[in-house]
Amino acid sequence: MKKDKKREPQKVPAAEPPAGPGTRPQWQWLAVGALAGTVALLWAYSPAMSGPFLFDDAFLPSGVNNVPGSPLNSWLHSQRPLLMATYWLSSRLSPDDTWWFHFLNVMIHAVTTGLVFCIVRRLLDWLPQELRVAQAKRNLLAGLAALIFLLHPVQTEAVAYLAGRSESFSTMLAFTAFAVFLYRKETAATWGTATAVFLLFGAALAAKEQTIALPALFLLTDYWWNPGFSLQGIRRNWKIYAPMALAGLTGAWFLRSLITGAATAGFGLKEFTWYQYFFTQCRALFVYIGLFLFPARLTADWDFSISHTILDGGAIFGLAALVGLAVAAWHWRRRFPLACYGYFVFLLLMAPTSSILPIKDPIAERRLYFASLGLLLIVVDVAARVKVERKVLVVAGAAVLLAMTVATHARAAVWSDAVTLWQDTVSKSPNKWRPHFQLGYAYFSLSGYPMPSSPQQCDLALQEYQKTADLHPADTDLLVDWGLAYYCLNQPDQALSKLQQAAALKP
Repeated sequence: MKKDKKREPQKVPAAEPPAGPGTRPQWQWLAVGALAGTVALLWAYSPAMSGPFLFDDAFLPSGVNNVPGSPLNSWLHSQRPLLMATYWLSSRLSPDDTWWFHFLNVMIHAVTTGLVFCIVRRLLDWLPQELRVAQAKRNLLAGLAALIFLLHPVQTEAVAYLAGRSESFSTMLAFTAFAVFLYRKETAATWGTATAVFLLFGAALAAKEQTIALPALFLLTDYWWNPGFSLQGIRRNWKIYAPMALAGLTGAWFLRSLITGAATAGFGLKEFTWYQYFFTQCRALFVYIGLFLFPARLTADWDFSISHTILDGGAIFGLAALVGLAVAAWHWRRRFPLACYGYFVFLLLMAPTSSILPIKDPIAERRLYFASLGLLLIVVDVAARVKVERKVLVVAGAAVLLAMTVATHARAAVWSDAVTLWQDTVSKSPNKWRPHFQLGYAYFSLSGYPMPSSPQQCDLALQEYQKTADLHPADTDLLVDWGLAYYCLNQPDQALSKLQQAAALKP
């Protein structure tokens, strides 16, 4: 008889850590968490649901005369056509008030939150076996990350502010593309997956340009989560990267005039250079981290100085800290893979607005919306390593989320009214001219001009216009509004003087 050949032992994946006895089906807890999150979200943003158009909202098609009733194609002449299409939809649903505008913002935020859960959950599955936690705890940690994203006060500007939809909507599309990338069934992406990712990436860019960072996120993910930190995953997914690289070059060509000549962003800014903006962002990035950890001084218009040299404002220390953290994250990447990956994700997703491309406003809280994913991954890694019972973790997380919900409700109330918003902003940025100007205009808008029923509002507006002129040379817009405020108070001589000054500046 022939002897049977000796068989090689079959390799079997290590068993997943047990969820523990008596664990209920996970979908029940997910449903409860989703329901509780929805209720908390609606309550948190309820003060702002009927809030007016504010600040840049007035420059949206929905705030421009004769445009809201126009056909869709008249809204699409923009570098953000998909975003404009959502405003057109809101104007059709809510032609006489802003409720549907705000409701759509909140729903976009809710969908993005669901995507955050899926993304974090997938990355937890990819942890090395020795670091992986039980399935039940993975769901809990992903749910915690999603609910922090949902209810964090720093997200208010991207949700309660109608113009902030550019952040939330583009992030929703970008995270959808990332989720498709993470949950593909095949190791090497097929043309079907590549096409889906590419189309979603294009849609995200058509909502806002900052999502140009998405290919870099894919590259980092393919490198980081392949065993041994190898380039093998990147080579396998060339069907995704080749079209994206071509599209990126094409997009850069078409946007070259915007990058070099835009009035509020780009290398053509006269206020400061690209390297001065970089020095400034070395400090600003830590402000964003601080706001994520302790959102105590949120404001609509930051008074943040420019670092004209590497020494101004301690920019050199910020740069040293960023580099030091990057070195530490690389060194500890095997021991703390999720947290270290999260740090690099944060830097990559902040790069379009917080690196070398100058933007007139050095800080805007809504810019953290996209990049907060990286900080959430750090929180998840820390929470996963805390040696406490699951009930304790749930109670502690619930307490934090409750505090966030109350704080977001209070912040949404600030965004519900123009006077309240700019009074709050003036109190936090008293030496910046723009909040005073906006507060003056908010007072003037309440006067009932040209048939003023509340002239005292015009008097308050005059005071703010004077403070504006004390902080910044008076331009045409200020002088015209100043003149109208005088006319509102039946002081035609002073009104005519201001209007003549405006005409001298802009005949």
